[in-house]
Formats: sequence, C-alpha cells, structure tokens
Amino acid sequence: MERVGLKHLRSVRVLRPWSVGLVVLASAACGGGSSPSSPSVTAPIVATDACAAVGQDAGGLAILNGAACSPDRSAVVRLNLRMSDGSGLGTCTGTIIAPRQILTAAHCLDGGVGIVQVWLGVVGTEQIAAQSFVLWPNFVFNSQSSYDVGVVTMAADLPRTPMSILTSRDGRVGETAIIAGWGRDQNDVSTSLRAGSTVLSAVSSGYLETLYAPPSSSVCSGDSGGPIFLSEGGAWTLAGITSATSEAVCNTGTNFYQSVRQSSVLAFILQHVPTVGRR
Repeated sequence: MERVGLKHLRSVRVLRPWSVGLVVLASAACGGGSSPSSPSVTAPIVATDACAAVGQDAGGLAILNGAACSPDRSAVVRLNLRMSDGSGLGTCTGTIIAPRQILTAAHCLDGGVGIVQVWLGVVGTEQIAAQSFVLWPNFVFNSQSSYDVGVVTMAADLPRTPMSILTSRDGRVGETAIIAGWGRDQNDVSTSLRAGSTVLSAVSSGYLETLYAPPSSSVCSGDSGGPIFLSEGGAWTLAGITSATSEAVCNTGTNFYQSVRQSSVLAFILQHVPTVGRR
C-alpha cells in the first residue's frame, strides 16, 4: 500500500507543512496487523464534543467533518517551520507531552528546517522559538527503518497541561478515536485548531489506520505531526502521530498514524522525553 504524507503540497509525494499536503509512506510499513474495515456510518462522537479531548468550546465544521476548538488550554499546538535564513517552509501540528517537549512527525522537521516556532493559538500571543528539535536519525520517509517521530524542545515550560502517551496496550479495530490538528478543513481553510472523531480501521505493529467515511473525520494538510487519541483509564491518551494518507486529497482513502507504542518509537520518545506520562 502506498502512502502519501502530510507536509506541504509542493509535492504530493514529499509532505511538507501546510502548504502541505501528504507524503508517501513505504508499503512495507503497511504489513501485518488486522485488515482494514469500514468505519461506522455515523461519527462515533459528535464533532462539537470532540474538542473535549484537546480544548474547550467548539463551533462550526473543521479538520474534515470536525469542529473548531478553543485553543486556550489545549496541548495541541501549531508549528511554524522555517529554514535557517527565515524562509517559510509551512506548518505542522504537535502535541505537548512534557512541560518543555512537543511530539510531532519526523517529516515535519526534515528537509531543511532550521527554525521551529511554536504558536499556542491564542490571538494576541507571540510565537515562541524552540530551543532545539530532533527527529528519527537519518529519516527517510519511505524507508522501513525510519519512523515518523520527532521532538521539539523549548527553553522554558509551556503554560499547558501535557498529554500522556498510550503504552499499556495496542489500539483495537473499531475503537473510537479523536484526531486533532491545525490543518485544512473541507473549505480549504487552515486558521484554527480542529478536532473530530473516527474509528480505527486497522492496527499493525507500527501504525494505526482510519478510513475517511463521512460523517467521521479525516486529517488533511497541516495536520501532520498531530495526535490521534484513544480513551484509556477514562482519559484521552495520545496513541499515534499523524503521518500520511493513501491519497493525494483529504476526502478519500486511508489515514496513517505512527504508533507511539512501537518499540523503537517509544525508545526514541523516552530517550528525549524521559518524564513523559504513560498510560
């Protein structure tokens, strides 16, 4: 199975940020696990309630078939990416998983990125320059030995409650999930934090998958690096990182999320964020 990433649409095959579209993931990464199955015909959670996983109030359509959420307290933030000379490269999404660390996708941080600026989404607040960032070593998007994971580190604590990652179990086919990000909606608008619900259509050792089947939600350009949440212990917990889609457009096909429970990915996260909460 060929996968298209979600960075920017300067190329359908090399996902950049929000000029971003999607990049292709290696077919090898699709192996194993359960076979895809169609999500339920109705969204598992009403769009306006999905924001409870990432923020507060909601209103209007977003993500694709989602809702626009208040970013005031959300751990899901926007990453504005630039080259070292300040030239813009696009935007991605990240999730705060420790006071100074943000989890995102490796493909958001490769390809000449020299500066990462974090925006918490509150109107009137400034972007915050990251102190450093790290991505999977020698990351190659279509390689079996590369994992789509990266960590952004800030110089000071961020004023948000970090999200825990899911390490106690695998996702389950048919399980309700919440997806969130700062990407485009069905009207091609990318200006706000959005969330929506869907269900897992397949699970392998390395990836979680969902199918686009309205009214369930789908990720789109600029949502790369954002979270897919599953419920564990009564709390929404980060189970994967938005990585790619099977099509060059957002309103069809399969969405792929790098599993944080994959052993190499988890080891990478714990190496760079030893204080991350785990469920």
